[in-house]
Amino acid sequence: MFFNCLRGLFTFLVFVRLCLIRTKPKIRILMKKLITSLLMAACVQTMAAATVVEESADGKYTIKNGEVTMTIDVNGGKILSYKYGDAEVISQTRFPNSFGSTFWTSPQKEWNWPPVAEFDRNPYKVEKGDNLVMTSEVSQKLNYRVTKTFTANADKSITVSYTIKNESSETRKVAPWEITRVPNDGIIFFDAPLEAITPAGLMDFKSQFGLSWFTADEAQQNRKINADGKGWLAYCANGLLMVKKFDDLDASQPAPEEAEIQVYVNMRKTFIELESQGAYTELKPGAELTWTVNWYLAPYDGKPEASDALKQKVKSLLKL
Repeated sequence: MFFNCLRGLFTFLVFVRLCLIRTKPKIRILMKKLITSLLMAACVQTMAAATVVEESADGKYTIKNGEVTMTIDVNGGKILSYKYGDAEVISQTRFPNSFGSTFWTSPQKEWNWPPVAEFDRNPYKVEKGDNLVMTSEVSQKLNYRVTKTFTANADKSITVSYTIKNESSETRKVAPWEITRVPNDGIIFFDAPLEAITPAGLMDFKSQFGLSWFTADEAQQNRKINADGKGWLAYCANGLLMVKKFDDLDASQPAPEEAEIQVYVNMRKTFIELESQGAYTELKPGAELTWTVNWYLAPYDGKPEASDALKQKVKSLLKL
């Protein structure tokens, strides 16, 4: 990457020289210095965002981006850990078929339960370069192939891009779906009115500071809500704030009986799933769709409760 930057810098300077050949010498020198400085700064910025991946002997791949680390398992391409320093935000409990952060195709009624093995449990093919790329086998049941691309960004976020390819001989409709398990602690919030959360009253959401907030609680049954949000979902607990940004859908775009934002609370005080979905898309044979989620993780010293300070922290991270 460094040599690519130098090559680009040299090419651009040649172009500048040709453009400014008739400019007065003093002005030409000043402009060259300015442009060189800007290009070198851009190169440094690009190198700072290079995706550094460490591989362990047991098939785990860890992306390091400043104080932030993300660990992905070759089995299922699951995100098993997302840390700021030593502080972990992903639930470390291991329930069967319900741990880490995973990816499914939507709607769920096409495969029901358990999750499709090729996407959720089986080994992925791994490629390392400027980013980390993991590709699944073709699902025998659905005839889709999933590719996950992990990229570190200069702002310390990590972008996860999901690609679904239709490997069948038929035109199909499908939506992308990310599911992230976190501890049953803290608070979950997003930008949606209470009336956009269904079923109404199933979970104790509160409307404050222009957002909807749910404080983790305990119940004897599983609960799940759907919501039409504004393209982001946040979770704050144990001194950490995690925010995920994705496409903002209108109410007509999700798959049937699905939603842009979903929150699932497992029975008792076990784990919570933070879920987001992309648009329900028609794919012809051999066609594919790509959907991107930007992950942000930052320390937060305040209490995990509804507040304008927490709202402003999210806006700052997302540059809203």
